[in-house]
Amino acid sequence: MFKLLLMWRYLKTRFIALASIISVTLGVATLIVVNSVMSGFSNEMTSKLHGILSDVELVASGMGEIDRVDEKVEQIKSLLKDDLEAVTTVVRVPAMLNFLVHGQPRYHQIMLIGIDDQTFGDVTDFRPYLTNHFHRNGDVFRLMELGYDDELPEAGWSYRREKFRHEAYIRQELERMLQDRSSTRLPVAIQQSIAATAPSASSSIQEPLVNVAKLPPLPAQKPILPRLSSDVPTGAGSEYLLDGPSSLNPSAVDTWNPAPVDALAAYRERVLIAPFDPITEQRVGIIIGIGIGRLRAHDPTTGTSQNMYFIRPGDDIELTIPSAGSQPRPLLENCTVVDFYSSKMHDYDSAFAFMPLSHLQKMRGMIDPSTGGSTVSAIQIKLKSNANLNSARDRLREAFPIMQYPLMVQTWRDQQAPLLSAVEMEITILNILLFMIIAVAGFGILATFFMIVVEKTKDIGILKSLGAPSRGVMSIFLGYGLSLGIVGAGAGTLIGVLFVVYINEIAAVISMISGREVFDPSIYFFSSIPTLLNPLMVLAVAGGAMLIAVLSSVLPAIRAARLAPVEALRYE
Repeated sequence: MFKLLLMWRYLKTRFIALASIISVTLGVATLIVVNSVMSGFSNEMTSKLHGILSDVELVASGMGEIDRVDEKVEQIKSLLKDDLEAVTTVVRVPAMLNFLVHGQPRYHQIMLIGIDDQTFGDVTDFRPYLTNHFHRNGDVFRLMELGYDDELPEAGWSYRREKFRHEAYIRQELERMLQDRSSTRLPVAIQQSIAATAPSASSSIQEPLVNVAKLPPLPAQKPILPRLSSDVPTGAGSEYLLDGPSSLNPSAVDTWNPAPVDALAAYRERVLIAPFDPITEQRVGIIIGIGIGRLRAHDPTTGTSQNMYFIRPGDDIELTIPSAGSQPRPLLENCTVVDFYSSKMHDYDSAFAFMPLSHLQKMRGMIDPSTGGSTVSAIQIKLKSNANLNSARDRLREAFPIMQYPLMVQTWRDQQAPLLSAVEMEITILNILLFMIIAVAGFGILATFFMIVVEKTKDIGILKSLGAPSRGVMSIFLGYGLSLGIVGAGAGTLIGVLFVVYINEIAAVISMISGREVFDPSIYFFSSIPTLLNPLMVLAVAGGAMLIAVLSSVLPAIRAARLAPVEALRYE
C-alpha cells in the first residue's frame, strides 16, 4: 500500500513529472495524427487509383497501336478463364482543347481517351465519377436536360438552348443592322453586350457573341421537332427526350429535349437536308475532367474559395488531335461537352477527357476500310476479387512475349509503383522520426528519475532500515514510470483521436484565422484531408509510449534498490 501512496504523491506534487507527461502526450498525439493522415492518404489514393485504372493492362509500347484486337481479346479470355470479370479496349492520344472565355481563346492540353461506354464502366469506376446521375446508368455521351449536380450552374439542354437562341437573336439583329447600314436599330442592352464581349476571329467554335447575362429575356418558345419515338431509347433519362406526352412516357408534359442525334440524322436523310442547328442538335459528345472546365478561386475579402465554371455541359469546344500513321497531321473536331468527370483527384480531373471509341478511331484513321478491323492503344482487364494480379500478369507476359509482341503487360500497381513506393517510404520515415519524440520523452523520464533517486537517498535509506525490501523500492520507481506513461499516453490518445476526427474543421478554422487555405484541393489529390484511424495503430502507439516510460525508469529503480541503508543514511 505504501508503494501506491508514494507513487501518487510524486505524481501529484512534482512539476517535473508534469513536464514528462506533456512530452509523452505530445509524442503520442502527433504520432496518431500523422499515422492517421498518411494512412488515409495512402488508402484513399490507392483505392481511387485502382478504381480509375484497370487491374491489368496490355498497352502498346510508345505511342503505337494494337492490331488484331478481337483475336487478342479472345486469347486473353481463354487464358484467364474464371479469373476474368471484364475486358475493354481504349484509345489514348494527347490532344488540345480550344474554347473561349470572355471572347478570348484558351487552350488546355489533355489526354483524350476513346472508350466503349458499354464495357469501360465494367472495368473501371468510370460511371460513379460522372456528375449527371442519368449518365451513371444510361448513354453517357448524350446531353441531358436534367440530372446534373446542384453544385453546377445551369447546364444541359436548357442552358444550350438559351445560349444559342440568344446568339441567333443577336446575329439576326446584326444582319439587319448591316443591311440597313445603321446601328440605331440595335437595342441599347444589345449594343452594350456586344461591346462587353468581343468575339475572337481566330477560333472556329460557335461562341455567343454577347454576354447573355446582359440581354433582355426572350419570349418563351418551343422548337417544333420531328416526333421519332421509335428511335428514342427508353433507358434512364429517356423521360426527358420527348416533347410532351407520348407512348413511351405519358407523364412527361412540360419537359423537353431534342431527339437523339442519330434520330435527327436519320430524319434528315429521309426527308430533308438541313445545316447543323446547335439549338436542337448536339455534336459528338465529350466528357471532360471537372478541373478542365472549373477554376477554384480564392476571395481575399471573404477568405473563402469559390468555383468558377468557364465550360459547362452544353458548350461546344474545339478538339485538336494527331492522326494515326507514320506521318501524323493535326485533326480538328468540334464537340459538345455533355458531362464532367469528377474523381476528386486533381491530376486526373484536370487532364482526362473521354469520347466514343468508334468516333475517335474514325477520326484518326484507325479503321481499315478494306477489312473493317480497327486498332487500339490498350486492352484493359478487370479480374475477379479473389484473383491473383501478379499471377495473371505473368501468364499474359508468357502469352505475349515482348520480343514478339510490342506490348507491355502491367498491373495497376506496376503502373503506379513509383508513387506507391514513395508514399510507403514517407510513412516509414515519418514513423521513425516521430517515434523519436517519444524516445526523447523517455530520456527526460530517465534524467528525472536519477534526480529523484539522488534527492530521496535519505528517504530510501529510512524505508530500507524499516524493512522495505529492495524489490519493493524498485517497484516504486517502476510503478511511477508506468503511471507517467499511462497518464501521458491516455491524454495523447484522446487528443490525437479528437484531432483526427475533426481535422477538416480544424483546418477550416486555421484557414479562416490565417486567411490562407491550409489544404488546397488544386495541389493535392483530394477535396478534403483524408484520414484512416486504425485501432491497432492507436493501441500500438499508446503501448509503445508506456513501454518507453517503464524502460526509462529501470536504471534509476535498480540504483535505488541497490542502496544500502547505512550508506544512504551516512550519505545524508
